[in-house]
Amino acid sequence: MNVKRITRLLRLLQTLQSGSGRDATRLADSCGVCRRTLFRDLQTLKSAGVPVEYDREDGRYRVAGAYFLPPTNFTAEEAFALICLAEQSANAEMPAFLEPAGVAARKLLAAMPEELREQFRSLTGSVHLRPTARNPLAEKQSVYQLLVDAQAARRVVEIDYGSLTEWETIHTKLRPYELLFDRRSWYVIGRSSLHNEVRTFNVSRIHNAEATAECFRRPQGFSLARYLRNAWRLIPEPGPDSEVHVHFQSVVAHNVSEVRWHATQRCAWRDDGTLDFRATVSGLSEVSWWVLGYGDQAEVIAPVELRRLVARRAANMMRIYDRA
Repeated sequence: MNVKRITRLLRLLQTLQSGSGRDATRLADSCGVCRRTLFRDLQTLKSAGVPVEYDREDGRYRVAGAYFLPPTNFTAEEAFALICLAEQSANAEMPAFLEPAGVAARKLLAAMPEELREQFRSLTGSVHLRPTARNPLAEKQSVYQLLVDAQAARRVVEIDYGSLTEWETIHTKLRPYELLFDRRSWYVIGRSSLHNEVRTFNVSRIHNAEATAECFRRPQGFSLARYLRNAWRLIPEPGPDSEVHVHFQSVVAHNVSEVRWHATQRCAWRDDGTLDFRATVSGLSEVSWWVLGYGDQAEVIAPVELRRLVARRAANMMRIYDRA
């Protein structure tokens, strides 16, 4: 087998491993070969033990399940970054279910010469990641893995879910489009048969999950960015976007300005050291909790709906403390 064909096969394998899935014509185009050559290369991969399969429902080729990637040459800087991040994240459970990353880091270390391995251990031991508060998702790893597999195989999942908005455990068929880790927990986003629309589900509140034999086709136009719109975090609300304007006192102004809270944020300093924060958001409820976290150091200027929402919640808080 010549070098040119080996390079082509590796490119085909990387394309299949990307998870996007493509039909024969698109695969052939991406590899720069005709369909006849593509089918011969696919057969070569299968003969070599690569679990290539054709999804008749989606009309696409993909690599089934877990498969070992070909060896990769890392620079010292790349290896250090990967080992440090993987080991620290796995040890701190940040985010959840990063055990495989820790295993990968240890494999990378084991492949190094002894002297270099000791240097890496010394360096990574002096760098620390301190995670924020998070949901440990105790006993939910099997649910998480089931969702990962169902997403890859385009399988519908039946779930029992402890809904906080409906105040009961609901049962629905879910088409898992995306998995998202956001700050404190894992979420699965997909179409719910009960709600007949795309919804966000917290993995920690999925009590039971079971994959079905039913397949689904992911909508061609769906994307996580399009679904979330300009939500402050995870929950886009119906209706037009709102222009938010919050005035922060100088005590917290630098703290606010140093963080990228939202993709649309704009910050402007006043001469007295205070800060005007503006953003365009799809929904106000999540923003209100953020503003309340700054107490009397933040004032909502606009919109009036957000100002009233924050005032109402602050008044309710006052009533709680007045009882003392």
